[in-house]
Amino acid sequence: MKMAPLYFELTRAEGFEPVIVHTGQHYDYVMSQAFFEDLQLPESHHYLGVGSGSHAEQTAKVMIEFEKVLVQERPDLVVVFGDVNSTVACSLTAKKQLVPVAHVEAGLRSFDETMPEEINRVMADHVSDLLLCPTKTAVANLTKEGITRGVHHVGDHMFDD
Repeated sequence: MKMAPLYFELTRAEGFEPVIVHTGQHYDYVMSQAFFEDLQLPESHHYLGVGSGSHAEQTAKVMIEFEKVLVQERPDLVVVFGDVNSTVACSLTAKKQLVPVAHVEAGLRSFDETMPEEINRVMADHVSDLLLCPTKTAVANLTKEGITRGVHHVGDHMFDD
């Protein structure tokens, strides 16, 4: 759902060929295919079929399968969204393959390290090259963590026109 607005903008822009990678972290119809249909998105170009498992299992599976996509596609940029296990897994894998990473919704914090999503957010932000922040508070959070390069306050792409 978060990807749709950006995907459609990039398909209209000259020089962009966005490739959709569905990790399969959310794999039931309601959490996955229904969004593609409702938002009129094309089928994903790559489906990793990761499924469920512990945080470590899921993250590892995404990294293994996403690395294969990176080798095949050789992208100029990887865009990740939010704070799920796939976000941190794809960020780390791209960075290790020397592919720049853009994190949409960067800088959001709960400051509760008992939440797996908080660890995912922080790690993704610390390896990202382009940090697209929905709020000024998110920019301030990154500044407090020493991240100032590549940070942009872009607003919330899900709500802003």
